Amino acid sequence: MPLETPHVIDDREGFLRAVEALRAGHGPVAVDAERASGFRYSQRAYLVQVFRRGSGSFLFDPPAIGDFRELQEAIGNEEWVLHAASQDLPCLRELDLEPQRLFDTELGARLAGLARVGLGAVVEETLGLHLAKEHSAADWSTRPLPESWLTYAVLDVELLLDVRDRIEQRLTEAGKLALAEQEFAAVLAKPAPPAKDEPWRRLSGLHAVRGQRALAVARELWRARDAYAHEIDTAPGRLLPDASIVIAARTALGSKRDLAGLKTFVGRASRSQLDRWWAAIEAGLATDDLPRVRSGEESIPPPRSWADRNPEADRRLRGAKALLQVIADGLNLPLENLLTPDTLRRLCWHPPASYDLQAIETALSELGARPWQVDATAQAIATAFVEASQEPREPSPDPS
Repeated sequence: MPLETPHVIDDREGFLRAVEALRAGHGPVAVDAERASGFRYSQRAYLVQVFRRGSGSFLFDPPAIGDFRELQEAIGNEEWVLHAASQDLPCLRELDLEPQRLFDTELGARLAGLARVGLGAVVEETLGLHLAKEHSAADWSTRPLPESWLTYAVLDVELLLDVRDRIEQRLTEAGKLALAEQEFAAVLAKPAPPAKDEPWRRLSGLHAVRGQRALAVARELWRARDAYAHEIDTAPGRLLPDASIVIAARTALGSKRDLAGLKTFVGRASRSQLDRWWAAIEAGLATDDLPRVRSGEESIPPPRSWADRNPEADRRLRGAKALLQVIADGLNLPLENLLTPDTLRRLCWHPPASYDLQAIETALSELGARPWQVDATAQAIATAFVEASQEPREPSPDPS
């Protein structure tokens, strides 16, 4: 436990001194980042924490420091230890901070068979310590940062290297360290997801909006909200919740007064930006560019509909999941870490022409499965596919 209030480094001189201290340390580097998700539009880091044995802990203020090039040069080739790295890597990369080697304690805990993998639970399981997580969802863009938040931020990295060592020991004893290293490398190599062609379709509750005209209104309201949120760097949902957009799109509104009188149209900017929202509604009502009722993005339907839409794929999926669950249980792994649900669904929906082992192995590799996953699952999937193809099919109903 830190004995004094942690200091946030927010000037170049202090930053460069910290970099030299970290360069002089030894072993892996624990790294964490705090954002202001739910408060700000951007996903930038508002605090970066770094700890290294022989160096100590350092808290950096990214907006104040700006350029992190010297830190990258000092530690870039060392192993970085993060918890749930996929969450922090994007905002670290915005600062040009990029590890070459990674140990992800959250992913490692999953592979080691821990029942709970949040950082607090993993610290308790591996070190026997209680780590309070009450500030994890705080607004880290706040300045100055409260003392209790800074203590929390320091502990996140000061304990991480000890956790890493305990997780590595468990993985080694279970014979899983090599497969864990493949998973860590895959996290680093995973590209950023492509931008959605129609991001407004992610509105929660959009399924309740019927008709192209109503969808156009929802789209224009989403665009207006997104532009304003970007302009003032505020999380869109804090300005106007998704539910308010859906309600406005579903309601027959004849005037701005009607919109103002809609009691379910809420949010901190629902009335202060009423002109903005009404202009968006008018644009949606007038446009000739009507959206499709269904998204044009290629997707696989939810498995609950497969029995009717693609019975063969449904049989493949049910059979493969049953066999893979046995393998996952034997390896003491969550099924989704043995093979991601999306990979299995895609393979079952679009199987290779042949169900022989080599064809299944090739298809798995093309879908992004790691070598250890291919080795562990390909034969079971091939067996399930063959068995599914041999199941008797339901006779077609008699038209008479």
